Amino acid sequence: MKFNFILSVSFILTATTAAFSQNGTIRGSVIEAASGEAASGVRIIVSGTSTGCVSDLDGKYELALNPGKHELIFSSFLYDTLKMGDVEVKSGEVSVLPVIKMGEAVTQVEEVTISATRRVDTDVAVLVLKQKAPNAIDGISAASFRKIGDSDAAGAMTRVPGVSVSNGKYVFIRGIGDRYNKTVLNGMDIPGLDPDKNTLQMDIFPTSIIENMIVNKSFIADLPADFAGGVIDISLKNFPDNKQGNVSISMGYNPNYHFNKNYLTQSRGKTDFLGFDDGLRTIPAENNIPFYAKIIGNPDGPDATRYKEVLSKFNANMGAIQQMSMMDFGLGFSFGDQKKLAKSAVGYNFMLSYSNSTEFFKDAEYGRYGLSANSSVYEMNMREFQKGSFGVNNVMLSAMAGVGIKTLKSKYTFNILHLQNGESKSGIFDYEGNDQGSVFSAYQHNLEYSQRGMTNAQLIGKHEIGKNSRWETEWKLSPTYSTIEDPDVRFTRYRTQTAGVSIGTESGFPERIWRELQEINLAGKADATWKFNAFGSKGELKFGGGHTYKERDFNIRTFMVNVRNIHLTGNPDELFAPENLWPYNGDISKGTTVEPTFLPNNPNQFTSNVNNTSGFVSAQISPFKRLKTVIGLRAENYVQRYTGRDQMGYNILNNDIVLNDLGLFPSLNLVFAATEKQNIRFAYGKTIARPSFKEMSYAEIVDPLTGRTFIGGLFKDEDNGTGTVYWDGNLRSTDIHNFDLRWEIFPSLDQTISVSAFYKKFFNPIEIVQYSSQAGSFQPRNVGDGQVLGGELEIRLGLGFISEKVKDFSFISNVTVTESRIQFSETEKQSRVANAREGETIKNYRKMAGQAPYVVNAGFSYNGGENGFWKGFEVGVFYNVQGSTLIYVGMVDRPDVYTVPFHSLNFNANKKFGKNNNWSVGLKISNLLNDKKEEVFKSYNAQDQYFSRLTLGTTTSLKVGYNF
Repeated sequence: MKFNFILSVSFILTATTAAFSQNGTIRGSVIEAASGEAASGVRIIVSGTSTGCVSDLDGKYELALNPGKHELIFSSFLYDTLKMGDVEVKSGEVSVLPVIKMGEAVTQVEEVTISATRRVDTDVAVLVLKQKAPNAIDGISAASFRKIGDSDAAGAMTRVPGVSVSNGKYVFIRGIGDRYNKTVLNGMDIPGLDPDKNTLQMDIFPTSIIENMIVNKSFIADLPADFAGGVIDISLKNFPDNKQGNVSISMGYNPNYHFNKNYLTQSRGKTDFLGFDDGLRTIPAENNIPFYAKIIGNPDGPDATRYKEVLSKFNANMGAIQQMSMMDFGLGFSFGDQKKLAKSAVGYNFMLSYSNSTEFFKDAEYGRYGLSANSSVYEMNMREFQKGSFGVNNVMLSAMAGVGIKTLKSKYTFNILHLQNGESKSGIFDYEGNDQGSVFSAYQHNLEYSQRGMTNAQLIGKHEIGKNSRWETEWKLSPTYSTIEDPDVRFTRYRTQTAGVSIGTESGFPERIWRELQEINLAGKADATWKFNAFGSKGELKFGGGHTYKERDFNIRTFMVNVRNIHLTGNPDELFAPENLWPYNGDISKGTTVEPTFLPNNPNQFTSNVNNTSGFVSAQISPFKRLKTVIGLRAENYVQRYTGRDQMGYNILNNDIVLNDLGLFPSLNLVFAATEKQNIRFAYGKTIARPSFKEMSYAEIVDPLTGRTFIGGLFKDEDNGTGTVYWDGNLRSTDIHNFDLRWEIFPSLDQTISVSAFYKKFFNPIEIVQYSSQAGSFQPRNVGDGQVLGGELEIRLGLGFISEKVKDFSFISNVTVTESRIQFSETEKQSRVANAREGETIKNYRKMAGQAPYVVNAGFSYNGGENGFWKGFEVGVFYNVQGSTLIYVGMVDRPDVYTVPFHSLNFNANKKFGKNNNWSVGLKISNLLNDKKEEVFKSYNAQDQYFSRLTLGTTTSLKVGYNF
């Protein structure tokens, strides 16, 4: 029987394949003109026949027809009947039709001829979504990624109104920093790969796996409440409407970075090119290494034997190595298809992306400056300064596989995604120290390697229930496992003197550091929507809930290296050379030793977990013909626990609650359709911003490259001499009230103009403040209440309204301008008054940290059209800049630190060619203005001094792809 069953299935599949090889297939989608949402249950009939189908819950449909031209009739008791004529079907080919908007008159749908190469314009889909959405949104589609030439999500996001990107990774929305923004994947929470940030780094997502990215700028109840700037929803590609495949190869060249003989690197493992260490940097000891003081009295005992064994296993490479740098290169592959079964469709996709990039920063600068004790001296004093070069090699490997099953009433999708990132940094710096009376010169070597991995799986189900699909339900499960490892970070500083070089207390002992982070994120949610009629129009009631559990294990193990009574040449590799290890030539008072400073008490070892339970209800009604009202309420119960201790052991926590928030978050969105192509929006929402795992800790984390230290927010900052408490160690969440007003016009399907105003009130905002009692250290703290008032302007227009000759040219521009202020806390006000310069007036307010005063994005592009030599040719120039932004708040004699505006100007060109335009070639030139990345200290009547300064240069990239 089993054999007969297999034969039957084989026969059916063979017959189906044969039928499809003779017929052609048309696929398309139907949406509601009024809402922009998928229109399910629409009947699609071939005129004059009984052949037809019904659109599924995504508004998708598929028909197998004889070759030739056909007329399609779209009908439903809910909508006007529409017709599409001259639909051409080709034998053995799949034709994808344009989106049909139900609800319009028949005369508004043009008769069109469709060929197999026609694609759905997803730029239009994003604009339709923007026009019909219940809340204020902006976004970018996969179709735009090709035009702008960005290979990752971070670059693409800079084209979205009001969005800028910091350090090529972290998103600012409306000038508001990463703390107040949130990123979700297909609507689900995922952890970031950078423990220093509250949001996800956007450069880890290649654009090849993304369908679109939507930025929610006003709050509705089914969104997470922890944001103020916006929620970025990255939608991964679903299975395609027809068989699609692509392979690509890319190369990049920057004269500052590549083919440079002075490039700095380090000893590398065999798997570094894949983004992870092969064991070369494995820690040679866990927690069982004895202290030097313990073994000195018995150099032949078991502890001494163990000690020598550990010393011999340390990697001897402590210094940066010079070698020629190579060009950037990348590879990409994707494939997907769907198969029509009797009562369902099955689709799949697979994508793989690899990139290997190299950077070399010559004359990089890092500084630390302070104010003179004499208030009549305006210029800042140099406390610490380092200048030198460092090389960076960055490997990014991404893989995604997905499968979906869809019936008329249900849809199930499963996606699994893995992102792997390996980054090595190697640098040599000249160092000047001038702090607290200690003045010396030195040079230092820094070696770092970081490997980050994230694996996410998502299972999503969507269902329509009832005769007329009045009920819809959706559920999502999303587990994520992420790891970050910084194995064997090495720092060596030699003090330079007339008699030679030395290593000692004053210049700082060499260090070797191992950092590990593992995080589990389990998220699930479900919601239901009931559609009804009220006040003569459609309405809906939506409710649901979810739960997210997060757990992070974090550990830093630091070894201090002591060089005892041996001759030094200045080459860092000498420190762990076998002949220089303890005991040196049998002398127990000489030789290189290591001390495990993380023992016996390690403040940088902690475990923290979060349980966040949420529920919401929202209602959407139209009490008047042109007015849509969306009102909702969300509740979130957020409990964070911590296990760890401070350095001295004064505070020891064992799964104790450090944050317990039960919040109610109301929202109101009003959309008035002034005309069919104009909306006026008003929105109010209460949201929240919570401290991260690292911020709600006792951790003290040093950045070896810059020498700066992060101090957890649970520590107190107190002046023992005066008794002044600058920070009490009680870090709290930030409550935010958000008001939005927007006027938006949609002249045509692919054009829009919008003007927005917004106001945000912050209670207990968290900012990074310089630690008063420890130089070069920074700490998250609640500061005085703040507010942001701003406006946005977006213009996205084709220039055809000027003349038919320029109809293929388009202009995109968006500008965000804000005015922010924070009220000084009592201690900050006292600190600023006590350290004010002569003639300086200290007011009650300052700028808000992390808030840019303006963001400008602009672009000018040309699309070669559908015919002639220029068919398939696209070219554009794109510009982005963010105004000077306060990033670190000054305290006592430490000045504020600001970014310097970075003017980013990029050029991109793409051309399709070959049979069926299967081949494509793209050229991108980044940073045409050759601008520098700079951050500076600012003080009253003083010249700005560099906090950091990097020269980027101009990068030219070439990409060739083939579609099959």
